[in-house]
Amino acid sequence: MAKKKTKIRLYTLSTCSHCLRTKKFFKEIGIDAEVTDVDLLTGDEREKIMNEVRKLNPDCTFPTICIDDKVVVGFNEERIRKALGE
Repeated sequence: MAKKKTKIRLYTLSTCSHCLRTKKFFKEIGIDAEVTDVDLLTGDEREKIMNEVRKLNPDCTFPTICIDDKVVVGFNEERIRKALGE
């Protein structure tokens, strides 16, 4: 499992099936992540978050998962577990 000091950030869309599965996966394995549903943001806040996503994932696809300095794009349990150090 991830170390307590691991920073996990999920950039998701509220209606995306892959994003929903990613959120469920983290909940099932008992790891808290900072989740941002980008489509629910507006104005300057949305633009700021979209700029963050573009830096991590130039294609701006979702979910974009940031685990410390590792980025996983899309729901891929194997890659997520590897990034978590499992």
